[in-house]
Amino acid sequence: MIDLKTVCECNQCMGCKTWHPQVSLVNLENSSWGERIVKFEFYTILLIESASEQSAGLGHTEYDYSNATMIFLSPGEVFRLSESENSPTKGYLLAFHPDLLKCTPLQNQLYQYSFFNYRKEEALHLSARETEKILCCFENIEDELHHSVDTHTATLLSGHIKLLLDYCTRYYERQFITREDIHKKLLERVKKTIDNYIRSGQLKKGLFPSVESIADTLGLSANYFTDLLQFETGYTPEEFFQLQRIQAARRMLLCSEYTTAEVSHWLGYPSVQYFSLLFKKLTGFAPCEYCHSQN
Repeated sequence: MIDLKTVCECNQCMGCKTWHPQVSLVNLENSSWGERIVKFEFYTILLIESASEQSAGLGHTEYDYSNATMIFLSPGEVFRLSESENSPTKGYLLAFHPDLLKCTPLQNQLYQYSFFNYRKEEALHLSARETEKILCCFENIEDELHHSVDTHTATLLSGHIKLLLDYCTRYYERQFITREDIHKKLLERVKKTIDNYIRSGQLKKGLFPSVESIADTLGLSANYFTDLLQFETGYTPEEFFQLQRIQAARRMLLCSEYTTAEVSHWLGYPSVQYFSLLFKKLTGFAPCEYCHSQN
């Protein structure tokens, strides 16, 4: 494994000249890291063009464009290709150190780009037109890198990087739309997963499912799952879980076997009073009135 601690080390590994110690744009056609496993200690964006032979390993589906693929890595992440894959030979690698963003607007906004914590299987797949736009952003970054460093360099470079990330946010949302059929099936699996957890009785023990555990059940990263759920439903995972919890309460109350106290206890609410207030707030009925209202 290659452990690249600085942007300069990255350039040396790729056989490229360093124009700025904190930012680099590498043309992959002119360089290769050879080994299959690389650890980047800085933010890294990979644009892999004509990656049809690697599309399956990068989460490509029949609903996706196949002109190019983008992967986003946060500092300390390892990029690992499978044994059947070769290192990308066409495309670009953008590397930038977090220190570049100090005292720039992007420093406090970078957390918004949650795709830096997606898995490589959750890569972004681009159309030809989208690829052109990304390449245009890269050209602007490269042009600024060849300008002599001055007091405006960090601001301008971070501005170009932010524009690139904003376009990627737009394209990820488009990918969520084009994968609508797949995501509907995923949402059904989410509901079943939460429902099975509720039925297991673990809530009454105070054990609540984490975002990570639900995402892992679906084979997704926590960030991708969160973004997908919010895009498709408008709810955070926590809000969605609470709604499913109330749905379970509705079903239990319609069954004469359970009292309000038993439902509250089974679903892990701290008290009957709290459960009753929340239930009425969300349904418009007190628990004791709900069954009669449905009849």
